[in-house]
Amino acid sequence: QVQLVESGGGLVQPGGSLRLSCAASGSIETINVMGWYRQPPGKQRDWVGFITSGGKSVYVDSVKGRFTISGDIAKNTVYLQMNSLLPEDTAVYYCYVRVVDGNVYWGQGTQVTVSS
Repeated sequence: QVQLVESGGGLVQPGGSLRLSCAASGSIETINVMGWYRQPPGKQRDWVGFITSGGKSVYVDSVKGRFTISGDIAKNTVYLQMNSLLPEDTAVYYCYVRVVDGNVYWGQGTQVTVSS
C-alpha cells in the first residue's frame, strides 16, 4: 500500500506559474512510476505525465514545454512545475504511483484554477 498527499494547488492568473507537490508514504520501495492526471470540470480524468525511478519524464503533448515533473522517487516526493498556465489547465490534479506489481494508487487531488 502507498499513500499519497498532494499540495500546492490554488488560483493563478493566465500566464502564471504554480508548483504541485506529491509526497508518498508506505511501501515506497515498490514504486516505479510517479505522475499526474488532471480532471477538468465536467470532463474525464486525463493523463498529464510521469517520471520513472530512473529519472525519465514523459508528458502529454498539450503540456510539453510548459510543465515539468521533477523529484526523486527514492526520496518519496515529486513535483509538477506548471508555467505559462492557460485557463484550459483548470482542473483537479491527481498524483498517482504505479508499483512493481502493476497496482496504481491515487492522491486525493488538488484544485488548480487559472483565471483572471
